Amino acid sequence: HLYLNHQEQAQIQLSRTPSTLPTLIIKRKPASLFEYQLDDFEFCDYIAQSAIKASIAV
Repeated sequence: HLYLNHQEQAQIQLSRTPSTLPTLIIKRKPASLFEYQLDDFEFCDYIAQSAIKASIAV
């Protein structure tokens, strides 16, 4: 959904050129789903774009 007071920010987002998709590497496969730790995951080739500020719609 899109709030009326976020139209300008949405236009900025839509005008950006998408970058290549990042890769998620799972380094270890524990016996249980609940045994995963943050270090078990590596996010490669993520390219962040600048933040788009928007007021909170209430």
